[in-house]
Amino acid sequence: MKLQYNSPVILTFTLISTAVLAIDYVTAHFLITNFFTVSSSMSMWNPISYFRLFSHVFGHADWGHLLSNFSFILLIGPLLEEKYGSKIMMEMMFITALLTGIITLIFMNMTLLGASGIVFMLILLSSFANFKAGRIPITFLLIVLLYIGKEVANSFTQDSISQFAHIFGGICGGIFGFIINKSGGEKKPIAEESSMF
Repeated sequence: MKLQYNSPVILTFTLISTAVLAIDYVTAHFLITNFFTVSSSMSMWNPISYFRLFSHVFGHADWGHLLSNFSFILLIGPLLEEKYGSKIMMEMMFITALLTGIITLIFMNMTLLGASGIVFMLILLSSFANFKAGRIPITFLLIVLLYIGKEVANSFTQDSISQFAHIFGGICGGIFGFIINKSGGEKKPIAEESSMF
């Protein structure tokens, strides 16, 4: 029996994030602080700031933070990558990271890092697994109520978790689910795989 790199986007994302955190410990937290976070205090005159708008999803505060995110990502991500294809999965993750980074830069007074926005995007997207045109899945409504509702309620408390990233990631997942499934977004053979937009 051979090992199979069965979910290239999800596995590569996992490996890069793990490597970034490991190297960050060696560099006394220089790497993540300077290249894998996004905040409203960044200078847009610095070219690295544009990289940080999406690279923040690879940075994590510690091993507990990374493990809590990737326990969901590795559970849900490969199934969705198999359903929609690697290219579309990568596009959805990139768009979610970039939009979350831009909104943090413009509107939020905080520093954002971690893949929790991607986690919530995948959770909401997974509720569209058996989507049929003209119908709203009850699973989608329940997930919105349970996951997003909880994050909205938690946003009124003071803690170190960015509920905003969770909520916005979930919104992205819901939008992607409607767009892809409305256009019949089942995975195509690799040679024919097309963009979602």
